[in-house]
Amino acid sequence: MIEQLKFNADGLICAIAVDADNGAVLMQAWMNLEAIKVSIAENHVCYYSRSRKKLWRKGEQSGNRQKLREIRVDCDNDCLLLLVEQQGAACHTGTKSCFYRKLDGDNLVTIAEPIQDAAQLYNNI
Repeated sequence: MIEQLKFNADGLICAIAVDADNGAVLMQAWMNLEAIKVSIAENHVCYYSRSRKKLWRKGEQSGNRQKLREIRVDCDNDCLLLLVEQQGAACHTGTKSCFYRKLDGDNLVTIAEPIQDAAQLYNNI
């Protein structure tokens, strides 16, 4: 039941989006109760933007939407796993996943290149 979810002091819960077909981790963001309900009702993922302090429908500017297939809840009820069908890049940098770098000693190393030009996607920002 949705009432069992444990939101933090700001009313948010961590949400991790993964590709429903191959299990690739795409991104991490935050949701409030309203975002969860909107996501379920619209069958596309809606997050809560902490910087904008409002609901953020994934892809509203870029067109790179996430069709919601399933929401899973972890054992502590404080983290969501969103199984999605990702359209285009999940990351605002234009990469398929936000996890496109790795730590190599003290250095960040890029391991995946953009699949879309971020400047073209977000020219309205």
